[in-house]
Amino acid sequence: MTSFIPGFNNTLNHKAQFYLELAEECTSLLAGQRNLITNTANVSSLVYHRLLETPTREGKPVNWVGFYLSDSKKPGTLTLGPFQGKPACTAIAMGKGVCGTAAQEQRTVVVADVHEFPGHIACDSASKSEIVVPLQTSDGKVHGVFDIDASVLDAFDDYDRMGLEAIVKMVGEACDFDM
Repeated sequence: MTSFIPGFNNTLNHKAQFYLELAEECTSLLAGQRNLITNTANVSSLVYHRLLETPTREGKPVNWVGFYLSDSKKPGTLTLGPFQGKPACTAIAMGKGVCGTAAQEQRTVVVADVHEFPGHIACDSASKSEIVVPLQTSDGKVHGVFDIDASVLDAFDDYDRMGLEAIVKMVGEACDFDM
């Protein structure tokens, strides 16, 4: 069982416990599977549905969860990968919008109000806040991003950031990126 996520310090916080349980579910989904599409599809679905169902996020509903992946045929571009939600933008340039910025800067970007983010790309007008976590391998190479949108302002906090970073790290370690 995943009993530790950096930054949670063995807290009894309900949101921290939610992410520990979600990480455990992801561990089971990823076990024995190395395929990038399979793993990102399953993790997108699991995270989307668990975030919608958990009472710890009451009043902060997500409306889109998914991956944008690096495309060797289109260097400098993130291409839409597996997701849950309404249809989305199919390609995002590195350094553009929240996703491109997170990938280029190799850091998680949490945006309380997407309308205040310079260069925000509006794929769904219902999205009001967003968190994007780079999908990296242990050598630090970015292979994409994990993007979550919410239909309310300020929907993501440090617990979300730490929990989602731990889950995305698991995905990065569980996948082969030679597609």
